[in-house]
Amino acid sequence: MLEKIREGSQGLAAKIVLGAVILSFALAGIGGYLGQTTEQPVAEVNGVKITQLEFARAFENERGRLEQQFGEYFEQIASDPTYMAQIRQGVVDRLVQQELQNQLAIELGLRVSDEQIKQAIFEMPYFQIGGQFSNERYLQLIRQMNFQPDDFREYLREEMTRNQLVSAIAGSDFALESEVKQTLVLQQQTRDVDYLVLDKETLKDQVSVTESEIQDHYELNQDQFMSPEQVALNYIELKADDMELLEPVTDEQVRAYYDENQAQYSEDERRRVSHILVENLEDAEAAKTKVQDLYAQLQAGADFAKLAQEHSDDVASGELGGDLDWIERDMMDPAFEEAAFALANVGEFSDVVESEFGFHIIQLTDLQAQEVKPFAELEAELRAELEQNAKIDAFYGKQEEVRELAFEVADTLEDAAAAAEVEVKSTELVARNLLPAPLNQPTVTRAIFTPELLEDGVNSEVIEVAPEHVVVVRVVEHKPASVKPLEEVSAQIKSRLENDKASELAKEKAETLFAQLEEGKALADIATAESLEMKTEASLARQSFAVSPALVTKAFKLPHPAEGSTSKAMVELNNGDSALLVVKAVNIADVAGELEPQQKQSITRTQVNKNYLALLSALEGTADIVKPSTFEVAEEN
Repeated sequence: MLEKIREGSQGLAAKIVLGAVILSFALAGIGGYLGQTTEQPVAEVNGVKITQLEFARAFENERGRLEQQFGEYFEQIASDPTYMAQIRQGVVDRLVQQELQNQLAIELGLRVSDEQIKQAIFEMPYFQIGGQFSNERYLQLIRQMNFQPDDFREYLREEMTRNQLVSAIAGSDFALESEVKQTLVLQQQTRDVDYLVLDKETLKDQVSVTESEIQDHYELNQDQFMSPEQVALNYIELKADDMELLEPVTDEQVRAYYDENQAQYSEDERRRVSHILVENLEDAEAAKTKVQDLYAQLQAGADFAKLAQEHSDDVASGELGGDLDWIERDMMDPAFEEAAFALANVGEFSDVVESEFGFHIIQLTDLQAQEVKPFAELEAELRAELEQNAKIDAFYGKQEEVRELAFEVADTLEDAAAAAEVEVKSTELVARNLLPAPLNQPTVTRAIFTPELLEDGVNSEVIEVAPEHVVVVRVVEHKPASVKPLEEVSAQIKSRLENDKASELAKEKAETLFAQLEEGKALADIATAESLEMKTEASLARQSFAVSPALVTKAFKLPHPAEGSTSKAMVELNNGDSALLVVKAVNIADVAGELEPQQKQSITRTQVNKNYLALLSALEGTADIVKPSTFEVAEEN
């Protein structure tokens, strides 16, 4: 049968049919790329669409960063839909800004060549093994980031082009000394203030929360009371350090390795030299005459160190008798180096040597010949290095076996574990942010919470968690996120509603008292009448931590009080309290004398950031930007 099919496929009619089939598949594939997609972009910038894939990649990166930053607290943060909505919106805004920068870079003609991208990839430590670029590692990592090689190169090209733009803006910005001083005057300004706080906690006995209110809040905000998604996992872990060598490293192998790499174990020749420098920047002829006169004095027996102290234009070394300390090859000007390494005996000095710095006379003051470290001193280190190299080779061989078996036998890890000679490890049901090491890394988490692993129950790809350290995981049980029962969160809701009501009560009371303050009643009298404590801060600074940040911010936003008057405000604090604030005086800082370089640098950096944000704002103001009001992102995927 197979033979007849093979023979039949060689005929003209068969070839025509086969060609038609291939063409139909090709056109279908091309249509998939060139046709209109139904996927809604997350934004559109001057006609350029930002895709859901770009958003998903950026969002997962941001989520991974937050997981690492907040650790065990991330679950609590992620349960707040308002906060996560802000994170998603922030990612969209950043993608829009990046696209604006891309378009501006193209308009300005900024380019990054293929050779620059290639060099950048080669130099990235993530893609290196033992300090050398590994193409296998490179492909593995970019696949984990959902990139194809061409896509990653273009992604890197955009990143490097944007960096060119940012560097150009930052490098061309500066601050005048008058601007720096004016900024320092504002930064160092202080204000004398009085304030009193209406603590919501003292008002809680005046509020009550009913069971009906708790029930209503629960039903309207169920997304805030979700139990986290959980998974139970099986996984195998493969590390180069754990590899057992089939054959020990022999003494002969260690000796051969030493002989082959002897150049790496040698210490280069070093020379300690002194010099007398006569600069030739203004009058070359006069400089040449002077150095020749010094050379004649040396030939006549003059002391080299004394002449260097009295006549060398290199003041720093001249004070040390011309000493330049130890030098090695490729450290100095070529002409200087050639003359210095031509000296054979300690105490000998060179003829006059001309370099880009002027005329030199060089003296050899000490000599350390090239030395090769003896084999006995290096034997243990070389043996350990050979053993580690052998383990790494064995690791990559096992890794390939694991990769193939985990894919071919996708419904269990037992075969892959047997090939790797490791045990299959397990976890109980656990939330994504509480995964044990080495699974508690963004790359592993992202792989676990994909439809392939959650729904299809297959093994993951080999995932690198550290150099020469990989895992393969599979989901044994998946428990989706669910709403917690009311009885479990009732106390939490009651406390929240009590806080909200007490905060509202504090705000209403503060508004009433502020009206009295505006009518001319003194803050001290209000405090006495209400049994509140009035506090005073003399010389309140912008960076003060002794006072609530909201009060500090408001104190420096209020206008300067007129003579014999004050500036007043009611302030809602971040913790739900309210406060009355009175600014009595503004103290202007005296900035005189020479500015410190650190001050100039700090203020210039701040100005660069402000100007860069202003540029982005201007680009957004003139661009045609469309952001759909709603878009769906599968966070857990």
